[in-house]
Amino acid sequence: MDPIANPYAPGAGSPPPAMAGREPFIIKMKIAMSRIKVGKPAKSSLLIGLRGAGKTVLLDKIKEVAEGMSLQTMRIESPESKSLPALLAPQLRLALLKLSRIDKAKDLAKRALQGLAGFVTALKLTYNDIEVGLDYKPEPGLADNGDLESDLIDLLEITGRAAKKADTALIIFIDELQYVEEKQLGALITALHRCAQQQLPLMMIGAGLPQLRGKMGNAKSYAERLFDFAVVGPLTRESAEDALTQPAAELNVKFQKEALNLIFEKTQGYPYFIQEWGKHTWDIATDSPITKSDAIKATQETIAALDESFFRVRFDRLKPSEKIYLRAMATLGDGPHRSGDISDVLGKDVTNLAPVRASLISKGMIWSPNHGETAFTVPLFDQFMRRIMPED
Repeated sequence: MDPIANPYAPGAGSPPPAMAGREPFIIKMKIAMSRIKVGKPAKSSLLIGLRGAGKTVLLDKIKEVAEGMSLQTMRIESPESKSLPALLAPQLRLALLKLSRIDKAKDLAKRALQGLAGFVTALKLTYNDIEVGLDYKPEPGLADNGDLESDLIDLLEITGRAAKKADTALIIFIDELQYVEEKQLGALITALHRCAQQQLPLMMIGAGLPQLRGKMGNAKSYAERLFDFAVVGPLTRESAEDALTQPAAELNVKFQKEALNLIFEKTQGYPYFIQEWGKHTWDIATDSPITKSDAIKATQETIAALDESFFRVRFDRLKPSEKIYLRAMATLGDGPHRSGDISDVLGKDVTNLAPVRASLISKGMIWSPNHGETAFTVPLFDQFMRRIMPED
């Protein structure tokens, strides 16, 4: 097949040619955003799932829908090392500047910008990574106490009032939310709760790994009542086939059923892997229909590509002790596994391994589905570990 015409799009957050199987999520979020715009109550939402499940793609698609509804949006990706105020301030400034151009919201938006100036000034000593240019002088007493929780409440509340005055809503999109430090996450939850109590048109749609649900509950006990948790898992067989066949059909190319079955088996339905297998299978195939033989030949190239990029980038940031721990998990299979079983493989006590396990959780490599259980956050990572570390 012509590699230039290859329709598949593997990549970190790269939108696939077909959003197969994700329509229910999009419809649900659109309803929630529509309700909050007209003053009806609606919960903020969190997209929860493993790596490769397509959370980032879905988050960006919902943002696109929001902008198509003439809503104000801000998009943040949380790295491991940056504070929440440093992430929020620049994007909130841009959102408020847009609101300040709407005549009937102009005064409130400018006051919110003054609040943002006070917020940054008051918190800069605590969070010295805040970098944002502000043209407004702080308003004394507005979001300038130096306490993140109370200041964030004031700041989001006045921002929500400005959005309400403009007959719109502000939707805050945050990816990799599990990396936000727990105390800062608690402050954000409290501020969003206050906006919900005031029925202000401001909400958050976030995305993160499965441990985010527990982290939200630890940050604030009422978090589970404030958010809708949407589990973004692997695609069904039908949706996985659609993700492969729909883009190909637009180019008059078909797949044999046996090829689709093999790719589904190899990918376990995870959208990122489907795009990788689709790309390499397309390049291997010489004509339509794409056969099982093409998919088999493409498997070696696909696995090599995943090993060098998707898997390797995560493996290389691990300490030797963390690699050994993950290799022990891989010995037991894809999981989840009891912590005691992992310690048995390593011949060590569970308590001695606790710091390594905690470090891997903080790095987003593993999570705990239930008490005493450990599972990979990256699908197929057990297979990679057995390839990259073949010796016990």
